[in-house]
Amino acid sequence: MNSSITLILADDHPLFRKGLRQAIEEDAGMKIIGEAADGTEALTLLQERTPDAAILDINMPGMSGLEIAQHVQRDGPFVAIIILTNYKDERMFDEAMDAGVRGYVLKDTAVVDTLAAIRAVTMGRYYFSPGLSDLLAKRSQRAKTLLQERPSLATLTPTERRILRLIGTHNTSKEIADELHISYRTVETHRTNIATKLNIHGSHSLLKFAIENKSALQNQ
Repeated sequence: MNSSITLILADDHPLFRKGLRQAIEEDAGMKIIGEAADGTEALTLLQERTPDAAILDINMPGMSGLEIAQHVQRDGPFVAIIILTNYKDERMFDEAMDAGVRGYVLKDTAVVDTLAAIRAVTMGRYYFSPGLSDLLAKRSQRAKTLLQERPSLATLTPTERRILRLIGTHNTSKEIADELHISYRTVETHRTNIATKLNIHGSHSLLKFAIENKSALQNQ
């Protein structure tokens, strides 16, 4: 018999949390192993219990769902993150994707969408509420436009693309080396090669490019 999908649920609205929990627990294959009303408590539960997925409100006292996602992306443990939101906000959506969020669910369709999101993210896929399709299309279009404006992006190796994305999140060469388990000198060589391929001169200019195009680069 397959084990249940384990979940952490965090939202600072008790009635909403209760209703969503009831909907989730109607599925015999899913089990909530922790529940929190604020972000700080949610992060502690996530670290202590390491669920398969965490369902987090985007705005909570202590830490927001996005801050927790960024923490997990940086320090682990690996947990698939699903964000709950009331907003069709492009900036928040991009921040969530940049933070490695796997599911993005609108609260007004949460009962249906969250179950589908849990199944998707625990299988390594993404899930977005249908009402967010325009934000996803805009993000994809930005990536397409960037590739057209900088066709040399296609010449970057997978490692170079990853390093460029990490540069865009303000990681130093030492931090990148630690994350990728390579030497500092190797990272510096990659940075030089990236700048040469993109015809960008100077480390500050490379950083500026990576930051300005951070969201579009996530799709590269």
